[in-house]
Order: sequence, then structure tokens, then C-alpha cells
Amino acid sequence: MGLLGGTFDPPHYGHLWLAESARDQLHLDQVLFLPVGEPPHKDRQGITAVSQRLHMTQLAINGHPAFQLDDTDAVRPRPHTTCSLLPLLRAAHAQADLWLLIGSDSLRDFPTWHEPACIITQCRLAVLDRPGAVVDWPDLETAVPGLRAATDMLDGPTMDISSTAVRRWARLGHSLRYLLPDSVLNFITQQSLYETR
Repeated sequence: MGLLGGTFDPPHYGHLWLAESARDQLHLDQVLFLPVGEPPHKDRQGITAVSQRLHMTQLAINGHPAFQLDDTDAVRPRPHTTCSLLPLLRAAHAQADLWLLIGSDSLRDFPTWHEPACIITQCRLAVLDRPGAVVDWPDLETAVPGLRAATDMLDGPTMDISSTAVRRWARLGHSLRYLLPDSVLNFITQQSLYETR
């Protein structure tokens, strides 16, 4: 089972490609999309309401039989850290082998996460390259011993899309077509999201 967490503000094709790459290459039965309620590393004032982010994420994954929305991280009390989320998912999916799906930019920053050593004792990492993200394995191994052995690198094309860039592009009044699914784009338009932030 793959675990793809994030703010999903909004979900875009980069998220979906990471999930599909991991599903295909690691032969995953399921990928859970786990929107976070209040990300610990972001300004809560600028984040779209969790109900809207959950809805957009469901729209983005509709039609894929292996993709499923999971609101565990959205509705639980703070703090919303990966280390504290994993035991909840393990309890709900006791028989599953778990992979946390991240980009290489997140792998590069992994030592700054809350209790990174705790994370790799509970799951493996599946990492897809992100343009411009340089991974220094010796430094990472020094900071988080055992990280390389707990990591599976995914192959395939890379996408330089981020939710931050999508929101900025929307604020500038540009088209978001082909950056995210049409269903998500229609919801953003209907709700007038990202126009003034």
C-alpha cells in the first residue's frame, strides 16, 4: 500500500504521476491519498479549507480503482506529523506493507522532518525524482542512519509541478489546463479559489 500525504492545495498531475509510478513499479494494491488537516510547516491562514481540499482530491482520483481518499490525517487532532500518522494507518491496515510516496525534494529535506528515524521504522520510502532536487546520500545517511536501505527509487519521467506554482499561476490569471484534472479545474473555477491569495 502506498501512502501519499500532502496539503493537496490543489491536487495536480504531479501527485497523480507519483502515485501511479509507485503503484506500477512497486506492484501496490492501493494508494491512499491523505490530505493533511493543518500542515505543521505551512501558514494555516493561507490554506484552503480542508473540506474543499478533500473534495478536490476525491475529484482528482475518481476513476482509478487503486486510488482511495483517506481522511485520517485531515480529521485527527494536531499535531499532524507523519510519525504520528503511521501508527493509525498501521492499525487500520495491519497486513499491509507500507510505502510513503515522496519526491526527491522531500527526500533531500527528510532529516528536517519530525522524527525521521521513527518514520523509516514504520514504512519504506518510495521516491520519484524532482527536477533540480539534488540528493546527497552521504549527508542523508549521516543524519538518518538506515535511510538509504529503507528507500526505493522510482524510475520514469519527472514533472516540475507544485501546488504553490499552480496557485501562483492562478492568481496571475493564467490557464491551469493540463496542470490538473478537468474536474479539479472546474471546482476551482466554481469556488473561485486562488484568485486573490
